[in-house]
Amino acid sequence: MSTASLRKDHDLIEKVIKSMETTIELLRSGKQIPESILLPVIDFSKNFTDVCHHNKEENSLFPALEKSGMPKNMGPIAMMLMDHERSREIAKRMEVSTNQYIETGNPKNLISDMSEYVQHITEHLWKENNRLFMMAEARLQYVSDKVDKELNEIEQTKLKEIGNDRSYYEKLADELSEKVSKQE
Repeated sequence: MSTASLRKDHDLIEKVIKSMETTIELLRSGKQIPESILLPVIDFSKNFTDVCHHNKEENSLFPALEKSGMPKNMGPIAMMLMDHERSREIAKRMEVSTNQYIETGNPKNLISDMSEYVQHITEHLWKENNRLFMMAEARLQYVSDKVDKELNEIEQTKLKEIGNDRSYYEKLADELSEKVSKQE
């Protein structure tokens, strides 16, 4: 079904979110977190979550839902678009606070921004997995092949534009989990 690719993205995003939660706890306990953990988190948040995943939804799933009769300017699509914009804003702040932390060693803003991002993305993924995707599966069953093809094309195009592919981000998520667990 059309949401399979997006659910697979969510699994990968959740893996990075778990690493971020551990990172937050380590920062709170006074542990210094190296750039080799922080910079890949920013890369993943900006490029995989936003550039790849959100574009798949915004340029394929949402238009297909709109064609099926779901309004774009209100209801679930409007809410998801607002959530996407908010996650972009938090990610930008998180990037700034990461750079400040790397320069100064003060984790206060990074803890705050990363915590906000984790909470927001966790809630957002829940809404999509348990509400939006169920609606999409019901509404798009007759055009699922077309939507699936579009989602795959968008993923390949967007990741190619930033010079990576899905396996790069899958490996990044695995490496983050491993590096963060070694920090504990």
